[in-house]
Order: sequence, then structure tokens, then C-alpha cells
Amino acid sequence: QVQLVESGGGLVQPGGSLRLSCAASGRSLSNYGMTWFRQAPGKERAFVAGVLWSRGYTDYADSAQGRFTISKDNATSTLYLQMSSLKPEDAAVYYCAARRGSLTRAPQYDFWGQGTQVTVSS
Repeated sequence: QVQLVESGGGLVQPGGSLRLSCAASGRSLSNYGMTWFRQAPGKERAFVAGVLWSRGYTDYADSAQGRFTISKDNATSTLYLQMSSLKPEDAAVYYCAARRGSLTRAPQYDFWGQGTQVTVSS
């Protein structure tokens, strides 16, 4: 089992920045793909960015490319999502997820966190 706990969400003005964290525990992440998804009210859960933990390979949704950066801290098994130039359409619940062995943009992951709310509003 992998336990995932997100934090760092909140209210930010358009154009602002926010950093989300996902603390993982339970087992080594060396064979996992770690990903951020988001879900706005009435919409499906959507891929934002992901990283293959051991290789460092990253993948970004078009909406995140150039504005968001996914990173990881191997020592603390923490996943981050640095978000900048935030727009109202970025508002959603952001989820951290872990998948054995690979990354996928589909929400087909083995473990999920509880989510953290991001609100972008003036």
C-alpha cells in the first residue's frame, strides 16, 4: 500500500502561484509513476502532470505545459506541483496518484490521495 497526502491548496488570485505537495509513505516509490490529476465540479478527472519516479521522466498536459512544474524529493518521498500564472480555469480539486510501473494520462492509478482544493479568484 502507498498512502498519499496532499497539501498546499488554497485561494490564489489569477496570475498567482501555488505549490502543492504530496507526501507518500508505505513503500518505496522507485517503481512507481506519480501523477497529479485535477477535477473541477461537473467535469471528469483530468491529467495534469506526471513523473516516473526512478527515471525522472516527466509528462505534462497541454494546459500545464510552461506554467506548471512537477518535481520530487527522493529523500522525503514527496511529490510537488509548482503552479504559476494561474487562471480561473485551473480551479479544481487536485489529486496525487501512484501507479505501479508506468505513467498514464488516464485516471487508472493504484493509489490516490484525498485531494486538495485550489481556488483561483480575485
